[in-house]
Amino acid sequence: MKSKLPKHFKLITFLWVIIINFSFNAQEEPFNCDYNAYLFQRNDIYALDLASGSSYIVKEDITPGSINAVGYNPADGYIWGSLSTPAKTIVRIGKNFNVETFYIDELPTSSRYIGDVSSEGIYFLKGGGTSFFKIDLNPESANYTKYVSTNTLSKNISVHDWAFNAVDGHLYTVEKNTNILYRINATTGEITDLGEVPILAGLNYTYGAVYFDASGRFYVSANQTGTVYVIQSVQTLQEGSSLDSNLFAYGPSSSSNDGARCPTAPVPQEDCANGLDDDGDGLVDCDDPACSGVAACPVLAPQVSSGNDGGLESNDRLSQQINKRNYLRKKGNYKFDKSKAKKVIKSKNYKKSAAKSTNFDLKGLIPLDVIAGTTTVESSPLDLIAITNATELYSVDYVKDGETIAVVLATKTENGVYEHTKFICDRLLGAELLSVSTIELFQQESEEGEEEQEGEGVHFIKSIIKNSNGTKEFVLSFSGRLINDAESFEIDSHWNIDKYEAGATYYNFQIWSNSVDDLLTLGEEALALFEIQKPILDYETSSPPPVFVKKGKYVNGTLELELINVRRSKSVVIDAGFKRTETSDTEYFNNTIDLTGNYIESLVIETGNIFDIGFRIENEYNLTPDDLFMSDGVWGSDDSPEGTTINEFEITQNDNIYTGNGYRVERNIALRASTSEYVSAFRSFTPRFTTVDLSMFSTLELDAKGTGDVEITIVKESIGAWENQFRTTVKLNDTESHYAIPFSHFVSAGGGNIDLSDAVNIVFTMSSDGVVVLDKEMSLKDIEFTSNVLGVETEVIAENEALLTPNPMKDRSELSFYSETNAITNFEVYNLTGALIRKTKENTTIGNNSVSILREGLKPGVYFIKIRNDFRNYKTLKLIIE
Repeated sequence: MKSKLPKHFKLITFLWVIIINFSFNAQEEPFNCDYNAYLFQRNDIYALDLASGSSYIVKEDITPGSINAVGYNPADGYIWGSLSTPAKTIVRIGKNFNVETFYIDELPTSSRYIGDVSSEGIYFLKGGGTSFFKIDLNPESANYTKYVSTNTLSKNISVHDWAFNAVDGHLYTVEKNTNILYRINATTGEITDLGEVPILAGLNYTYGAVYFDASGRFYVSANQTGTVYVIQSVQTLQEGSSLDSNLFAYGPSSSSNDGARCPTAPVPQEDCANGLDDDGDGLVDCDDPACSGVAACPVLAPQVSSGNDGGLESNDRLSQQINKRNYLRKKGNYKFDKSKAKKVIKSKNYKKSAAKSTNFDLKGLIPLDVIAGTTTVESSPLDLIAITNATELYSVDYVKDGETIAVVLATKTENGVYEHTKFICDRLLGAELLSVSTIELFQQESEEGEEEQEGEGVHFIKSIIKNSNGTKEFVLSFSGRLINDAESFEIDSHWNIDKYEAGATYYNFQIWSNSVDDLLTLGEEALALFEIQKPILDYETSSPPPVFVKKGKYVNGTLELELINVRRSKSVVIDAGFKRTETSDTEYFNNTIDLTGNYIESLVIETGNIFDIGFRIENEYNLTPDDLFMSDGVWGSDDSPEGTTINEFEITQNDNIYTGNGYRVERNIALRASTSEYVSAFRSFTPRFTTVDLSMFSTLELDAKGTGDVEITIVKESIGAWENQFRTTVKLNDTESHYAIPFSHFVSAGGGNIDLSDAVNIVFTMSSDGVVVLDKEMSLKDIEFTSNVLGVETEVIAENEALLTPNPMKDRSELSFYSETNAITNFEVYNLTGALIRKTKENTTIGNNSVSILREGLKPGVYFIKIRNDFRNYKTLKLIIE
């Protein structure tokens, strides 16, 4: 039975087609060889910067069906691809991302996922097997958009994309599993095996998007990790040639991944030894993955931080508690030794189906024996249980050749997600966020190719963090939440903590590694172990932020930020809450800030003196915002377990913004306590107890008052025993005075001279005798390390010491000593019987002081000189008069 359209419907359809065609013709324009690579993921298109690996979506849902086998056509400047629906259809895409479809009856109905266009405008299209198809896409040809022929490759290879090299006119591709680079003669179909690509050796990825640049560099993207690799000058290779290959960038992952790029457009390259960001990706020299193993840059496989040091603060509630945890670790001479840590061995029940009950522990979710050549040791920082929202915690280090190369830190929380993520707080603690993109876990593929996959992976955000010590970590985090009356899991992974369900019980995983490949392995194995316990029914994940802070620091009342602006936003909104001191109330601000629209942006935000700040950067696209938290080094108090009562511990902000040339320890403290043993105030220089270099300074200065002696300890990272740290003592009284204490006055029980290149903490301690309860008080203000020259001599006189020259005396001698503060100092002369025979007073000043001692009638013999003031009693000197 045939049906006929009503005449009026035919007319409407005819007019609609005219309108559509007019719209295409009016709006469509070619790409004309722009520098972007275009990444197609089903029917979404991303612009990809090969130099940085950053990408952003430029068009969603461009067609009803999926687009694959895409290629840039040099003959017309458009991108062409193969469309899954309708069958046997190819599609032309213009710069405005309008599409026009063409039906090619000679094409197969499915399995068309490999394609590119030659400089002559011939589209080479292929699926599984050895057959490939040619279609004429030269607009000057009489056969434009017509089928040309079906050809056969000389051998069957398992590949997922190919690209034309404009330098020699040949197709190139890399095979899955074997990682062999092939050259294909597009005219004859003859395949040349150019050998295994060294940088890909041992990997098992699908290379679904490949590109060329004008110099014949071949760029290969791995679907699962998004890593972009480069093979240099492939046109010069012969069978048996040595292949020059390397990492190039870390881009987005995809289970359905295909790429197109103008092959005559250049790709900026990084010079790895000139100290400049040559390719504009925000990464200089060895920070750029393209420099891995090049020049003086090491291969990107350094040691990563241990799980025993992990799980630190991402909010203002934790900073003081974490600081005290770190202080007590140092004071107790604690150091995690992975060589002596408990080894974690895989049991016979590992990854075996378990009873689907809620009675499983975190250990059952930890991947084991999945990274070749490693030993797994327990590194659980159990002291976090008491101070974070974790109710259970377990972590392991994966150790190879004595170094930690990967870590899994697992926590259970029963009132919301775990409150720390490495990428939120590390950036304002000296680390840099080098890259943010996606990694795909749980990918399932069939042998037929991308388009025939049985399932697809789940996109998780991966980030690359460069720590303050120069090491780099690939980071992934996700949390499992029990759903359906605890019968199954939902896996959640978000950049922003507030995207997680409040009050829910979560099993939280943070994974970091020195290799993106190991990160993928550990992530997939962890998800498989979740599945063993209970089925995973759903995934809720977020996309990476399109504007994020690469690095930032707080300097003397300003927040200095460097942004990566992937989508070239023109403005951002910063919404922040901050505290002036550890104990003050939170203040807020909300500002819209204009940007230049460049890939790299610099911002300076005037905050005034602050202790901590948490802020969100909203982008104009209403996509994932970036969150950060920063805490300065923290003031804390420490006292003996018994016999001490702290009556006041007040922290106040400095009165002014620091403009000196030294290093200020921000904020002032006032402490009142009664103790029979000791009470201390301590201040970490950084919130992580990481080191600062104070070796360029020579003096500790502060304003202080209080009761009696205060011992000052500057804690060095390199000194393991607490009793061997460098210390000095000053005396306080109830009048505020300025003190200037030279480093040479700090001494260690272990001997040696002080070197403050690795200072982590400063401690002020007041003590009693262990029996008598004393009231102790100290007020410390405007503490700073300076390079001030102190005194009349080039060398500072030692603490408590005094020099008398000449001695013996004839008529006159000079008495020299160092004073930490301005004072009225008494000089007393005693004879051998102990009788005071002379007393004078002098105003002495900070630094080396010199006072003349005159004979003035003293008889020949032996005398003793005592020097003392309200702050110090100096060693008694013996004076001989001839």
